[in-house]
Amino acid sequence: MSKISVSQNHSEIIHFTTLHARTDTRVCVKEVSTLASSLDQSVALYVQDGGGNEFNKDPDFLIYDTGPPAKNRWKRMTVGAWRMYRAVSHAGPKIAHFHDPELIPWAILLRLQGIKVIYDVHENLEKQTAHKSYLPKWSRRLLSWLLPKIESFGVFFFSAVVVVGPDILDRMPRSKTLLLPNYPLLSEFKAPVPTTSQGKHTFIYVGNLSAARGIVESVKAITIVGSQNARLTLYGKFREDAFENEARSLVGWEQVNYKGWGDRDTVGEALSNACAGLATLHPTPQYLIAYPVKVFEYMAAGLPVIASDFPPMRETIGEAKCGILVNPLAPEEIAKAMRWMLENPEEASKMGKRGRKAIEDKYSWEQVGQQLIELYRSLL
Repeated sequence: MSKISVSQNHSEIIHFTTLHARTDTRVCVKEVSTLASSLDQSVALYVQDGGGNEFNKDPDFLIYDTGPPAKNRWKRMTVGAWRMYRAVSHAGPKIAHFHDPELIPWAILLRLQGIKVIYDVHENLEKQTAHKSYLPKWSRRLLSWLLPKIESFGVFFFSAVVVVGPDILDRMPRSKTLLLPNYPLLSEFKAPVPTTSQGKHTFIYVGNLSAARGIVESVKAITIVGSQNARLTLYGKFREDAFENEARSLVGWEQVNYKGWGDRDTVGEALSNACAGLATLHPTPQYLIAYPVKVFEYMAAGLPVIASDFPPMRETIGEAKCGILVNPLAPEEIAKAMRWMLENPEEASKMGKRGRKAIEDKYSWEQVGQQLIELYRSLL
């Protein structure tokens, strides 16, 4: 991408967000890039990060910066949202596609101006709000009741809704809702070299690092495995300093390679050198019904998966026979699955190949992305 100076953009299609990064995989790498490469209309991504304007080449689309990020959530949801609304409104696109529930009131205003609006729902608002640790406990129950009501009110106005999972689909009007799972871009993951995992002793986790993501249990499990060579690699960011201190104080931390955030090429290389991917999420209401994108990315990389024994994972991993399901709250059970991967490299490699085949046949963005293009063509 190249930095450019743009006083005001007038793209016909605008995706906008005050919360997600300009490099967000679903928003930028998948959706915006897919539209820019397939439609004749001009496409732009509006963000709010203070990083300036950029022009992406191949496919061609503008990233338009609406100003510096707000200093706190309240200002982001008020001052930041107003700035975003004003920029999109002034641009006057044919279609405005937004990604943050806090922008619902402003998106309604855009619709009343005659702009077609698409609401992209990334999470189950009711279930997620009830478990937001940064919210005061007294407010969680109230907001988990109130916010879905506001969402339903907004959906009445919008031209279309795009949802990431079937649990959200059930709450939306079927006549204007598209299920668009967050499947991986197969082109980003090289087909695994036909070798076994013999000699590979690293288990990998990619994603946000929190207690509910099973990080503590994974660190404990790596010490139970019994192999001095076994390592746990973590790619991601700790959301809370207190939890990071807790994780670092665990006995097994000396067997952890904490990498922080890595770019997509770096993480892809790390996946190719691991023996299995971890997704041992805790049984929260949201995770019990979620289809974690990391699981599909492990599969795309040809990695066998160790994941929580929840219905969605039973369906995906069980059907493809590409991993082992465990009780995520039991480090001993996670360690047993790790040990099996280390002691059975040939079978583990076959699991990885079956996972890759499932992505190629059923779970790639290349397959579902066409539905987004068809939605836009119908609205245009």
